[in-house]
Amino acid sequence: MRKAAAKREIKQERAARTRLEIMEAAITLFARRGILATTMSELAKAIRMTPGALYWHFPTKEDLLLAAIEELHERFLSEFQELSNEQRRLTARQQLEAFLGRGQQFLRYHREYGIFFGMVAVESAYTNDRVAESIREKLEVYVGVLENIIHHGQHRTKEFRTDVDAHVAAHSIFGGFMGTLLHQNSFRESVAYDPVLTTWLMLTADGINPKR
Repeated sequence: MRKAAAKREIKQERAARTRLEIMEAAITLFARRGILATTMSELAKAIRMTPGALYWHFPTKEDLLLAAIEELHERFLSEFQELSNEQRRLTARQQLEAFLGRGQQFLRYHREYGIFFGMVAVESAYTNDRVAESIREKLEVYVGVLENIIHHGQHRTKEFRTDVDAHVAAHSIFGGFMGTLLHQNSFRESVAYDPVLTTWLMLTADGINPKR
């Protein structure tokens, strides 16, 4: 019985590793080509797996997309967990800069993760309701964090301008971040990542300060 249980555990571990490998490859491929232009057959070929083996792990492209979205969301949350524990000691501006700066730092080495989210959000909006809803749910978590920071800066610490709605401002800031990321990727041969994102962060942080 122990040998059977051990073998079963090994198989489960292998299956879990294979799923992660598939998702990593899919995220990169979808980020480069988009979800509509990428077929499961092409993905199977890219990761040197038979289509049948790929479909055993993920019966449909939708299943793969939903799993990849969940996986990346968990990674993002883990990345920001330490920061969220420290935020109470920071001013509202420091919180804003820390949150956006952490995102910049994380995506510096995993740019395809952010591009994947952007590509999926755009393409699924009119093509797949389940995927679109899933991506919106995840993005709303990050927008919600920004909204809380902005509201705190407006009404508690009085650091931020009050002539903008916190909810709308949060969407604008997060949308600006995603847009800047995608734009830089389009011009990556001539425009470096860090200068573009750092400049955007500086202009954003200054722009939400009260008018002088």
